[in-house]
Amino acid sequence: MAPGARTMPTDYSISVRPGSGADRPSAALGERRQPMRGFEDTYTDIVDYIVRITHRIWEDQDVGYIYDTYSPGCRLYDDSGFKYGVEQLVNGTMQSINAFPDCRHYADDVIWAGDEDQGFVTSHRAINIGHHTGPWRWGPPTGRKLETWVIANCVVRENEIFEEWVLYNTAAKLSQLGINVAEAARTYGNEGGIAPLTERQLVEPDRLTGGRKPEPYPAPRGRVFDVDHAVRALFHDTYNRRDLSAVDRAYAPNVRWHGTSNRSGYGRSDVRGMARGLLATFPDLGVQVDEVYWMGNEAEGFSASVRWSGAGTHRGFGLYGKPTGRKVHLWGISQLYFAKGRIVEEWSLFNEFDVLAQLLSDKPLAEVW
Repeated sequence: MAPGARTMPTDYSISVRPGSGADRPSAALGERRQPMRGFEDTYTDIVDYIVRITHRIWEDQDVGYIYDTYSPGCRLYDDSGFKYGVEQLVNGTMQSINAFPDCRHYADDVIWAGDEDQGFVTSHRAINIGHHTGPWRWGPPTGRKLETWVIANCVVRENEIFEEWVLYNTAAKLSQLGINVAEAARTYGNEGGIAPLTERQLVEPDRLTGGRKPEPYPAPRGRVFDVDHAVRALFHDTYNRRDLSAVDRAYAPNVRWHGTSNRSGYGRSDVRGMARGLLATFPDLGVQVDEVYWMGNEAEGFSASVRWSGAGTHRGFGLYGKPTGRKVHLWGISQLYFAKGRIVEEWSLFNEFDVLAQLLSDKPLAEVW
């Protein structure tokens, strides 16, 4: 089903309760707040489902509950690429819990859309706090505190998640534990951790097709604020048209911005700075919006989840030092909060650790892409 065909909630009656975090582990039956055919009776709505299964799996450490809430052939995309099948998820979860057994997962927000017939989509942002007391692939326990955030986008129908896109903010985790991020990325790339780039990921962006100049995104039709149009215009004009003034048109002057590797900023200049850094690093970067869904209305504002992807060649001095000439694939998830037609807050992650692995691997270019 095309993302645009989904039903978008027009208010915030079903949403994360402020300050509730993950502390709602009760299995007591609650009154259903929306139709949820096929879901366990204990869940009252789709937000309740996402928050509480996360708590049960990660904090109660009922890892086997993954078998009840993910389809056997689920498709998984994370910082390191594509994985298939529930056993991959079970194994990765057990490894992570063993390394951070006291980690708490506080639900910061869940943006959702859909219904029981279409299936639900959710974008779950969580704050993770814990201590590194167990071994993992990057070495022995350090005892250090971890405090970072993640975003997981899920597609779920009748109590089973069958597709998930999750970014763990890996570079931020490694940095907080005193691990050299660049060296870890090089090791990861050398050990074969880089997912092979597909033909789709390597094609030239649409803006270069046939040598045509990149046109500005078409103007909106009508006076009603169109979330989908606003998002697609922002990404196209900024990254394909190279028009950084698009940031001024889309963002409020006092926007708060949170980015990959725990970057943060205030104001349009910081938003422009990150976009400028990516475009300087990958001068031929092309980006496309893969999915948009949202909740809200013009009076209360809108919360939008955006999943995007792109490809570019490391030919410039920007974020990652001396150019390597290597082509990379980027993908990310952004949560954008609109008030009066402008973005007032943004939380965005992309696969930065995987990008570093693609750039720093000692393998010949032909083997990388």
